[in-house]
Amino acid sequence: MSSERVDLTQFVKTYDVRGLVGSQLTDEVVEAFGAAFVDEVDAAGSEVVVGHDMRDSSPGFAAAFARGAQARGGNVVSIGLCSTDQSYFASGHLNAPAAMFTASHNPATYNGIKLSRAGARGISLDTGLATIRDRATHYLADGIRAVQTPGGYRELDVLADYAAYLRKLVDLSGIRPVKIVVDAGNGMGGMTVPAVLGEAAGLPKLPIEIVPLYFELDGTFPNHEANPLEPANLVDLQRAVVEHEADLGLAFDGDADRCFVVDEKGAAVNPSAVTAIVALREIARARAADPDGELCVIHNLITSRAVPEAIENAGAIPVRTRVGHSLIKDEMAATGAIFGGEHSAHYYFRDFWGADNGMLAAMHVLAEFGANDEPMSALSRRYSPYHQSGEINSTVTDVPSAYARVIEGFAGAELDELDGLTVSGYDDGEFWWFNVRPSNTEPLLRLNVEAGTRDLMERIRDRALGIIRG
Repeated sequence: MSSERVDLTQFVKTYDVRGLVGSQLTDEVVEAFGAAFVDEVDAAGSEVVVGHDMRDSSPGFAAAFARGAQARGGNVVSIGLCSTDQSYFASGHLNAPAAMFTASHNPATYNGIKLSRAGARGISLDTGLATIRDRATHYLADGIRAVQTPGGYRELDVLADYAAYLRKLVDLSGIRPVKIVVDAGNGMGGMTVPAVLGEAAGLPKLPIEIVPLYFELDGTFPNHEANPLEPANLVDLQRAVVEHEADLGLAFDGDADRCFVVDEKGAAVNPSAVTAIVALREIARARAADPDGELCVIHNLITSRAVPEAIENAGAIPVRTRVGHSLIKDEMAATGAIFGGEHSAHYYFRDFWGADNGMLAAMHVLAEFGANDEPMSALSRRYSPYHQSGEINSTVTDVPSAYARVIEGFAGAELDELDGLTVSGYDDGEFWWFNVRPSNTEPLLRLNVEAGTRDLMERIRDRALGIIRG
């Protein structure tokens, strides 16, 4: 397929670019994106950060993007191999727009681009990505018109500065000795973990013993997919934590911007519990700096009810939002929230330019664990008092009809349409709620259920699924 005939709408997603290498993403397509990006963010004569992950196609695509950016006057700052949150750090630290080449947790046949405005501000279809897509389409058809003075190019290693910055935000030097297993999934965590939690970046030794699992950077993902959201991809970590008698385990996705936690027994820690733990620490940190300030924390609507309860009990304001990366970033900026958490294990920090950072969330968990005597399982249990179904997908081609069936089937319950359909109520004094949302990319409805007891959760889950699947 020639680049002129590639339909960019097929792989420019809501929050990023994500497509098949060779058939959708080619050097010519990526070069057009580089030119279009510089135009959209008005970066002619200014710096543009370009970084990439360990996928085989990533270095070539980063170089192609740089050529397109330079042609339109952008001064490229190449930061080379990096995690996505390193790209955000560079964007914030340099106050420059950034492009990160990664397909996150997708298989090796994919690649993509995560784009940021200066200061790590997100770009979605509604806030510039659609315009970039359309400009790129134009450049593919008519060629890129180079400006009279093309942009420059320099290389910059930000790993040490990134690691030092995170160490300033979360001080781990005084925690009790901790033994952890880290599964990097052959992704960028294999580079960032030794720098931030170890001594690879020249920082002082921490009281943390790291047992590495799949730290070799390998974009073919030879051991398992770098997607810890799938339970099958946590099995090796869970086994290793028990085998090494570690205190806890961490699993990063391919571009290392998401982090999942398992306890000393190998059980997965609910990301909502991580959200609550980090939220309370960020609230305490902000209170220490400004005792009387009004603080708010963002959580999306499928996090556990325990999250807003913890935020309120700490004297802060919980702000409930829709699900989605750029939506959370926008809400962080609009509200001045100190922290935001999603059940998908994306964690956003005001002091990290409102961007998400899985490493920073992991450091908060280590700090909280390391300041107490209880095991990780007890810490997890404290912030997981309710029972959740996890996300369950159903194939549905007629979403409005499915919604109508749900509304009729749960007549009398409270309804909320902030994001999909949220239904809530009480049964013999015990609360329950569920949310059902359509997928952006597939004919699926995604169901999440929570209740005060396991029996009630299972009854509501089964009743909802029966109605949805008709």
